[in-house]
Amino acid sequence: MATDRWLTGGQVYTQVADRLREQIVTGEFPPGSALPSEAQLCARFGVARNTVRRGLALLEEEGLITTIPSKGRVVAAIGEQSAPYRYLAIAAELRARIERGEPQPGSALPSEAELRRRYGASRNTVRQALAVLERDGLVVAEHGRGRFVRPSA
Repeated sequence: MATDRWLTGGQVYTQVADRLREQIVTGEFPPGSALPSEAQLCARFGVARNTVRRGLALLEEEGLITTIPSKGRVVAAIGEQSAPYRYLAIAAELRARIERGEPQPGSALPSEAELRRRYGASRNTVRQALAVLERDGLVVAEHGRGRFVRPSA
């Protein structure tokens, strides 16, 4: 591609970000598509891997791309605020329900097994989501009894 010639000059990583941003906006990389690997981008632009990583970090900060393990960097849908990890999406949904009062403060949360069935997720994914809610002070675990919505203070 004509726009993929080697980059030179100061702060080349911003030029990498600009080129990729343009390709995302014009639809060359549509939402949901994976960007080329870091190695491919290094070869395409004739720059070092750290330069590519800094450019990709800018795009990630802007919300244009997200990093998904085993998939790479993926173009986000415009206006979409999706969580890059499944456990964060589950935690966000549970947080929203708790904030709406479903379940009530002091009530038990569904079991890990029920949450696994509901979300089609692994035990570790569900546990990570619950750990986020515990860390945020929304849920309290009682050994041998389960997890409960923290009562209002």
